[in-house]
Amino acid sequence: MSKEINPKKILIVRTDRLGDVILSTPVIKNLKMTFPGAHIAFMCRPYTEDVLRGNPYLDEIIVYDKNVRHKNLWASIKFSLELKKKNFDWAIILHPTVRAHVITFFARIPFRIGWDKKRGWLLTKRLPHTKQEGFKHESEYTLDILRSMDVAVTDNAPYFPIQQASEHKVEEILARHGVHKKEEFIVVHPCASCPSKRWPQEYFAELVKILRTETRLKVVIIASGEEKKFGDTILETNEVVDLRGMLSISEIGSLLKRAALFISNDSGPVHIAAALHIPVISIFGRNDPGLSPQRWRPLGETSFYFHKKVGCSVCLAHNCTKGFLCLRAITPQEVAQKAIQIIYDQ
Repeated sequence: MSKEINPKKILIVRTDRLGDVILSTPVIKNLKMTFPGAHIAFMCRPYTEDVLRGNPYLDEIIVYDKNVRHKNLWASIKFSLELKKKNFDWAIILHPTVRAHVITFFARIPFRIGWDKKRGWLLTKRLPHTKQEGFKHESEYTLDILRSMDVAVTDNAPYFPIQQASEHKVEEILARHGVHKKEEFIVVHPCASCPSKRWPQEYFAELVKILRTETRLKVVIIASGEEKKFGDTILETNEVVDLRGMLSISEIGSLLKRAALFISNDSGPVHIAAALHIPVISIFGRNDPGLSPQRWRPLGETSFYFHKKVGCSVCLAHNCTKGFLCLRAITPQEVAQKAIQIIYDQ
């Protein structure tokens, strides 16, 4: 156990993206199991709140909206002052950002632990930041913070809560699109946050064509409202159920819970599927240790990925001069072959 006194109130901080928060959920459970009487809160961004709402080991969600409500300096100061009133004993900062370090410092949280990066000197305990080397999975890096405090880690499985309201809404949406209650289907997510993570759209279109022919299963396409354009190529040549821009994060979970298989670029929803033990195939590009499958692959026995090295000594990411050859080296035929094997092995 850490030399610090047993905490009464613990704040976990992670204000980056969807998959990152999902992979951090084991921290919540292990803390609650070690300190069953402690009040545990999680500070996150607005769009990742659905990942946490309904988690049985979490007592409070604190939303920090750096892009709107808390964008300017005064709003962040007020946020810190409100946080101070909550009298947290510990702040566990899983992803280093200047704002997270500054806010928890001015909130006067006595014990603040995280990575020695981005003004890490504001913390009271710092761990060397080596995530960019990609030696471990991201979920293990987050749990290493607990291990450094002598907090027992007995469960490393990510958790995603299912909301009853989302279950009902997804059932209604699928019924309107002609998908029967017990009918199997495949979900495809042709989006990602960066061009260096996006498998070519024409490859997705060919993949869907093969799957429709070989399995006779319906294919559902999902995307966020901002990424609706991804998937247009699929719709041009295939008959699919188009749910792009229609689902919340919670509703995506309810959709994937019913799916026979989920196929996606390296993105947040693959970790939803993995947490729900739904078969998933994730497609990776980039020859960068910190962004590799070693660190970011979906977890679990029914999770698979494709990643090919094509001789790049240095990855230029979205400034690639080779036309993202690493992504183009993964063919629709080989992804389809794996998908069909997964479906018929179930």
